[in-house]
Amino acid sequence: MNPLDLSKKIILITGGVGAIGQVIVRMLLKHGAAVAVNDVIPEAEAAAVLPASERARYFRADAAHAEAVAAMFDAVESALGLPNVVCCHAGMVGAHPVTDYPLAEYDKLMEVNVRAAFVVAQEAARRWIPRGIAGHLIFTTSWVQDVPWPEITPYTMSKSAMKAMMRGFARELASKGIRANAIAPGIVGVGMAKRQWDTDPSYRARASKAIPLGYLQTPESVADAFVFLCSDMANYMTGTTLLVDGGCSLYPMD
Repeated sequence: MNPLDLSKKIILITGGVGAIGQVIVRMLLKHGAAVAVNDVIPEAEAAAVLPASERARYFRADAAHAEAVAAMFDAVESALGLPNVVCCHAGMVGAHPVTDYPLAEYDKLMEVNVRAAFVVAQEAARRWIPRGIAGHLIFTTSWVQDVPWPEITPYTMSKSAMKAMMRGFARELASKGIRANAIAPGIVGVGMAKRQWDTDPSYRARASKAIPLGYLQTPESVADAFVFLCSDMANYMTGTTLLVDGGCSLYPMD
C-alpha cells in the first residue's frame, strides 16, 4: 500500500491557480486525488496554466462571498462529488511601511486571507456534519504568523488570524470527526518574494539571514506538505500547524 495514495480524496483548493497553488494541484493529482480548483480568474486563463486531467476541474468563484461559495460547492459535488478535504489556500500579500499601509488594501487583504477562509471552511463543515462526513480542513498560514517581518504587518496579522481560526474549527468540530490543520511555509521563491530577492539587495540580504538553510523555499516543498496532510498518514492530526519554513521561525531576524 502507498501511504500517500490520495485516490479516495476529493480535494477542493481555493487559490489553486496561483504560483504555489498550481504546483500543489499537480502534486495532488500525481498522487491520485480528484481536485476541484477554485480561483477568481476567467476559465480560459485557468485552463492555460492548470494540468489537463479528468480528475481536475476549475470552479470560478469569489471565496469571500457566501452565496458564491455555496453555489461552488453545489457545482463541485455535481462534477466530482462532495470534497472530503478542503484547502483554504487563497491569499494575497502587499508590502508597505506600517505607517503608510493603504486601508483599502488592508481591507482587501483581510477579505481574501481571513474572511474567504472562514466562509469556505464554514460551508464545508455545514455540509459534512449532517452527512456524518469526517472531513479535513487545511489552512495555509505562514511562518510570519508568529514572527514579525517588516512592511507586511497586515499579512502577518491575517496569518495569525488563520492560525487561530484553524484551532477554533479543530476544537469545535472534533466531536463531529472533522479535523483542521495548517501548513506554514517560509519564504517561497515565487511571486513578490522572488521579485524582491532578485531585484532588491537589501531584501535579499535580510531574507538570506532569516533563512537558516540559506536558500529560498521551493513551491514543491509546500506541495509535499499538502500531500502528507491530505493523506491518511495525518489522520490523527488536528489543531496542528505544520511548519515547512527552512527554519525561518526558529528565531526573529531582521
